[in-house]
Amino acid sequence: MKVILLERVGRMGHIGDEVTVKDGFARNFLLPQQKALRATEANRAKFERDRAQIETRNQERREAAAGIAVGLNGKTVVIIRQAGETGQLYGSVSSRDIAEALSADGTTVARSQVVLADPIKTIGIHSVPLHLHAEVDVTVNVNVARSEAEAERQSKGEDLTVSTFDDEAAEEFAASQAEVGSAAADGFGDDE
Repeated sequence: MKVILLERVGRMGHIGDEVTVKDGFARNFLLPQQKALRATEANRAKFERDRAQIETRNQERREAAAGIAVGLNGKTVVIIRQAGETGQLYGSVSSRDIAEALSADGTTVARSQVVLADPIKTIGIHSVPLHLHAEVDVTVNVNVARSEAEAERQSKGEDLTVSTFDDEAAEEFAASQAEVGSAAADGFGDDE
């Protein structure tokens, strides 16, 4: 189906471009969200008549998104979740969780604006891109931790994904392994 774009859409084109898209994409996404018009003579004339208005509205949206982007770029939000000793979450962190955390922090971001290919399933600091407008993208850091104290340690650069022994426990473990190894060597060599 041929459509006239009313705003920039991904890699398809800019305002006013006539592009051919799959029928389902046009019917289910572009037309209901008013991102495009069917490419008919009447719609072409309507678009040319309203072009200045459409471009002004798009400019206002871009400026609003850029204003939000200034406060968001590089921002860190903390999400507390339960996780095992190795840092594997018992659940996951989805785009909805990130949008809610940003909203709780004072910035309104729609769930659809969070670009998360796969849910986050481990603790740590993860970079997550946000698509605020067709021409405005930013990145936020999501600090997933088991507690506020752990989030603070992670923000300072500490890796908490692997459980570590303290020095005394490590020495005891090494000594017990050496004893087991020497006992095994002594006991298995005597077959007489």
